[in-house]
Amino acid sequence: MRKMRILFLEDEPTIREVLTEYMKMQDYEVTEAGDGEKALALLKEQDFDMAVLDIMVPRVSGLEVLTYIKEHRPDMATIMLTALDDEKTQVRAFNLYADDYVVKPVSPIILLKRMETILRRVKRMEQQEEKGLFICGDSYQAFYDGVPLELTLSEFLLLQVLKSEPKRAFTREQLILRIFNEDYVGNDRIIDAHVKNLRKKLPVNYIKTVIGIGYQFQEGD
Repeated sequence: MRKMRILFLEDEPTIREVLTEYMKMQDYEVTEAGDGEKALALLKEQDFDMAVLDIMVPRVSGLEVLTYIKEHRPDMATIMLTALDDEKTQVRAFNLYADDYVVKPVSPIILLKRMETILRRVKRMEQQEEKGLFICGDSYQAFYDGVPLELTLSEFLLLQVLKSEPKRAFTREQLILRIFNEDYVGNDRIIDAHVKNLRKKLPVNYIKTVIGIGYQFQEGD
């Protein structure tokens, strides 16, 4: 899985260094800019998942950078970081569709949590827009053409296991161990019941019966 790419605009070297280090500790790939002009140049050259922008920076303000982002990179997440705590500035930032507004001094941990929350939301929205079958392990949800499928937890886990190794034919016993671990006591035909229900709920039949073995994931026709 690739690292999330962050553009961090901050003109105070100490703050920039400390917050960059915290971001890197969370496995973000951080590109720094000390002024708005450099930030704009980076935006024209590279792709980012999020921009964390100080407003009061030299040459070009963070709000001007935000304006550029919303005009040219509308899907990019943005957090405004500033010492300005006046309502007018905050309203202006939100009118430019900033995702969040953080007043300095800020705890690095709080900033990271806000970044995580926004990036998770953006990622979930992108996933839900994907065509075909998509499985989101974080939320235990499956989507087809962006529409959530109404699956029970066992049905979701069964589908997830089969899709994780599409070329493998699983026995019923193997599927039970993957789904229930060693907690399940009962007939292995419970898998057949889950498969039957899944086939009713999936718009396309993704589950192939492998005679004499069990089941296998197959791309829909």
